[in-house]
Amino acid sequence: MLRTGVLRASHRRPATTLHTNAIRRPPTCLAVSQHLPQQQQQRRHEHAISNPTLAGIEKRWEEMQPQDQAELWMQLRDRMKTDWHELTWQEKKASYWIAFGPHGPRAVAPPGENWRVFYATMLGVGIAIVIFAIQRQFAKPGPSTMTREWQEASNELMKAQKTEPITGVSSEGYTGKGLVQSRPAGK
Repeated sequence: MLRTGVLRASHRRPATTLHTNAIRRPPTCLAVSQHLPQQQQQRRHEHAISNPTLAGIEKRWEEMQPQDQAELWMQLRDRMKTDWHELTWQEKKASYWIAFGPHGPRAVAPPGENWRVFYATMLGVGIAIVIFAIQRQFAKPGPSTMTREWQEASNELMKAQKTEPITGVSSEGYTGKGLVQSRPAGK
């Protein structure tokens, strides 16, 4: 539609000088030249890709150069833009395998890789446990405020100061532990 409108407009206006003709012509030429590559591209890929090119693609795909892979994929993609009933069985099979086959990131893991990952993970966990145990062995003792006696004395101080008289330790009928959360100091 646009191309025919531009062509009609260019034929209606007579070119009076060489300068105006040069100014008016390029948009028309540009509009026509934009449509030519698409037409040529469609004509170029109307024929089927040869069977020897597609035969055994599953085995050859990994060894192909990335440039060749891209070129073959582009040819197949252009062929898939046409009616799918016109595609050969080899083209359909190759298109599906290239798009969804077990290659690249979808490649099947080599045998034994899962066990290597498991062993490496267990080794990392074991090293972490050893480091933790060594640190606990040589660590300083806990602070004196973390003993049961200190926490019971803190409870008595809160009762004497009437801290939290509504719901806390100094409220009437309180039966909770208060601040006590640790074992006795001697144990």
